[in-house]
Amino acid sequence: MRILIAPDKFAGTLSALEAAQALADGWHRTDPSARTELLPLSDGGPGFVEVLHTALGGKVHQAEVTGPLGAPVVAEYLLHDDTAYVESAQACGLHLVPADERDPGRTTSRGVGELVSHAIHAGARTVVVGLGGSSTNDAGAGFLAALGATPTRHLGQGGAALAEPVDHLDLEPARAALAGVRLVAATDVDNPLLGIHGASAVFGPQKGADADQVQRLDVALTAFADRVDPEGTVRGIPGAGAAGGLGFALLLLGGTVESGVGRVLASVGLAERLSGADLVITGEGSFDSQSLRGKLPHGVARAASEHGVPCVVAAGVVKVGRAEAAVAGITETYSLVESAGSVEAAMSRSAEELRALAADIARRWSG
Repeated sequence: MRILIAPDKFAGTLSALEAAQALADGWHRTDPSARTELLPLSDGGPGFVEVLHTALGGKVHQAEVTGPLGAPVVAEYLLHDDTAYVESAQACGLHLVPADERDPGRTTSRGVGELVSHAIHAGARTVVVGLGGSSTNDAGAGFLAALGATPTRHLGQGGAALAEPVDHLDLEPARAALAGVRLVAATDVDNPLLGIHGASAVFGPQKGADADQVQRLDVALTAFADRVDPEGTVRGIPGAGAAGGLGFALLLLGGTVESGVGRVLASVGLAERLSGADLVITGEGSFDSQSLRGKLPHGVARAASEHGVPCVVAAGVVKVGRAEAAVAGITETYSLVESAGSVEAAMSRSAEELRALAADIARRWSG
């Protein structure tokens, strides 16, 4: 039996590679003769550079950039031929901010712009920015400042500062810095910048904002958008609200939105890897309604279905019913929390519990 194991990360516990290895080890406990092929994946968030480096080769570069709270952090980008792959979470990710310091009103996306600038100076003519896992809610203002937009200080202080009046905002230096460069926002989030489905309302609470701050941030981002997008042609584009509105900034500079999942699955050659597989196992930390709106497990399941290969999901928690999952091409779902007996056990012993769950899945599918 040949098993293709293609999970995303289990956020906060296991990288995609660690999850894939645990699933393979667990399967072999039950079925030692099975051939397991590991294919760790990413949807554009954390793990984006690592996954693409494994699939494409190229050279990983490091650069010291401004972190979300202003202190320097070391981030990586991948340069393959003349295309750079930037993982925004490496410069402004939520994991870079201690839980007791999370404040999306002051975190900045400046480091992402610095990372893009490094990539351009290294020879990149196309820059693909993976959006996801950010701690920011600044509509990409810090990103714009890093590329030369002015006034730099106003733009680089986080989302709350955008509510303050400013005489003149100039994006032309940032556009000039990207002359001759194709900019791509890799995301499967389709939220606009503003409103009840926008960056502040949907993602702000995940980054530490309470209800009052969500409202203040949406007002601040609206004021900013009114200055730089007076006709309102960019703010409503699906994906503008990704990564706290970083998608909005990329679009302002002439960037395009592309499916992060689609980019990764094409790069790793998923269609070819499915040939001859008897089963696909994918997964992520939380398999919920958002997962069925184009996130990685959905993309893997769709491809598997097209090749007539059954696909199962092993997730930290499963919040999707069997009927909904079946419509998405998913044969069965398995919950790590349910298998481990508690959230605490699933979180504290993630790898071991995932191995145990995989052994149980193998008992149901092998033989």
